[in-house]
Amino acid sequence: MLKTIKKNLSKIQKAELESFGRTINNLGANFAVCDADGRLLLTSQSNVFETDWQAIINDCLANLDTGNSEANEQAFLINDSVVAVFLTLDSDSPAHIALVDTGKEVPEAKDQGIDKRHTAVGEDNRLYEIFSDMLTLLAKRFLSETKSEQQAMMFSTELSQVYEELALIHKLSINMRIGSSDSNYLQMACDCLREIVSIEGIAVLLEKKTDDEKNLVLTAGAGLLDIDKPIKEMLFDRLAAEIGRGKEVLLDSNVDGPFKYNWPDYIKNIIAVPLYGKDRLGTGFSETFSNSNCIIGLMVAINRIDKPDFDSIDIKLFNSVANGCAVFVENGRLFGDLKELFIGSLKALTSSIDAKDQYTRGHSERVAFISQWISERYAKSEQIDESVMHNIYLTGLLHDIGKIGINEAVLRKKGKLTTEELNCIRRHPLIGANILKGIKQMRDIIPGVLCHHERMDGKGYPHGLTADKIPLSGKIVGLADSFDAMTSARVYRKALSLEEAIEEIKRGMGTQFDEKVATVFLNNNIYHLWDIIQDGLAETFSEKEFSDYGTEAIGTLVK
Repeated sequence: MLKTIKKNLSKIQKAELESFGRTINNLGANFAVCDADGRLLLTSQSNVFETDWQAIINDCLANLDTGNSEANEQAFLINDSVVAVFLTLDSDSPAHIALVDTGKEVPEAKDQGIDKRHTAVGEDNRLYEIFSDMLTLLAKRFLSETKSEQQAMMFSTELSQVYEELALIHKLSINMRIGSSDSNYLQMACDCLREIVSIEGIAVLLEKKTDDEKNLVLTAGAGLLDIDKPIKEMLFDRLAAEIGRGKEVLLDSNVDGPFKYNWPDYIKNIIAVPLYGKDRLGTGFSETFSNSNCIIGLMVAINRIDKPDFDSIDIKLFNSVANGCAVFVENGRLFGDLKELFIGSLKALTSSIDAKDQYTRGHSERVAFISQWISERYAKSEQIDESVMHNIYLTGLLHDIGKIGINEAVLRKKGKLTTEELNCIRRHPLIGANILKGIKQMRDIIPGVLCHHERMDGKGYPHGLTADKIPLSGKIVGLADSFDAMTSARVYRKALSLEEAIEEIKRGMGTQFDEKVATVFLNNNIYHLWDIIQDGLAETFSEKEFSDYGTEAIGTLVK
């Protein structure tokens, strides 16, 4: 009769032992399994005789070391009638014991006074040999299955770790958006690493130039990690020294020996990996290595929590993440260089246009700034995207690009223009639009360039558009262009004063100028705007520097 006393066996183990017990019962013997504490887990009684298992188990525990999980799987004697074997059912607990009570004595062992606890069952007794062999095979099978489970669990754990690491690398790659800030991306990398690696603290330091001096700047981080200037320089110097010796990373702990370097007391183990790039800042922290790259920053983590030290798997993971971060930072810097080159080229182009007429020098940059200023304030009452404001700035910068195709003699004529000459000048919006339409990234700039001389009453040019048919960029740039023209000296008239220009704009509201745009312009501290313009745009009325407007706007175009 089968009886399960305590259910701490797996279903598969229980079913296997139950089947084994029935086989033992068919041979006229009883079977039981107990744990290392002597608790019966399973008994299987034949109908031949009864066994006092608890008494047998007590005797067994008094004479055997059941805490040895590496116990031999060979069968042995407990007393004159009981054969036993150690079973490894769980790698995390001491060995269990499987017992078979034959109900018969072993004459050879009894007569010869042999130590029954470690003696194989007598060779002359075939029945005992069978029980001994059966228990030995059972123990070997359970040991093999336990090892297989351990390997499966290890493989599953490693596979799960690899999946998390791949998911992290994938997340970093899909978030490599051009124009995103270094700090946001690097912070995401730090947070993601902490989700799969148990550490007390992590940080990323980047090389940056401030006041003509290069410094390592703490750009992102998480957890407990105190990094002051001496620690920053110490980390960089030691990492560079390790790499110079052919190492991949800086790795230090006191696990297999004393620390290689002296560290603050709160550091128990540490890993630092380089972010490689090109030295764009000149001499300083950067140290060029054999691969023509230099260290532009580093990622550092301290105090592994669930392991005594950082290992080779951690080194590969941190290096992979650091490489991804370095690519992002380098791409961002290259993108910044590209934006500065692009906006510099545009400003040089517009300056050459302005230079065709000495009276309009600086006009394009002023119109671009005034247009940006208006759009920022217009956005406070009307929902417009930041990209639209950037496009308006570029429209203001390029609004007169069509004057490239206008004869300089006409542009610089001091006397009154003839009708033919006037019509020639009025062609510059069309010429400008045709120039820009060949550049795919400029498609959103074209409407404002084309329409910046249109009027609300339809008396503008080149198409005589009215009211809502004129794009917002055309309305804003048209007002900015008119304001700068009014307040600038011309060969045929003096510059208007600010008050006179304000009155002109008021008179033109609803006919020449859009009322909403003109109201925003006039009601937002126009006197401060005037001071900025008179000061040569040396400062701005917003949080951004004027020089940043162009590069940000170009970034919108090329994303």
